Amino acid sequence: MLDMIIATIDSAGWGAAGAAVGAGLCVLGAGIGIGNIGGNATQATARQPEASGQVFLQMLIAAALIEGVAFFGILQATGTASTAIEGAKEVTTMELEGPKKPDDE
Repeated sequence: MLDMIIATIDSAGWGAAGAAVGAGLCVLGAGIGIGNIGGNATQATARQPEASGQVFLQMLIAAALIEGVAFFGILQATGTASTAIEGAKEVTTMELEGPKKPDDE
């Protein structure tokens, strides 16, 4: 049954599925990265409370950079999905119209 399902998926479906996996991995990576930053910042502040201002600033900068990279990855995945879907629409349109005859031009 799985073979039949895989065989029925067209190129737009595979492109959209790949883009969804890519976007999910971007979000997952950003969540893990920001979680690590928060945990390590909490430990650093607990060890040296007088350096909490510097730790907070560095944490904010690192979190912003991680979010920027994740946002870029999501935009790239969305662009890949839309390109795959548009490409599949063009192929479907060409298949429906059939081959062009020389006197149609």
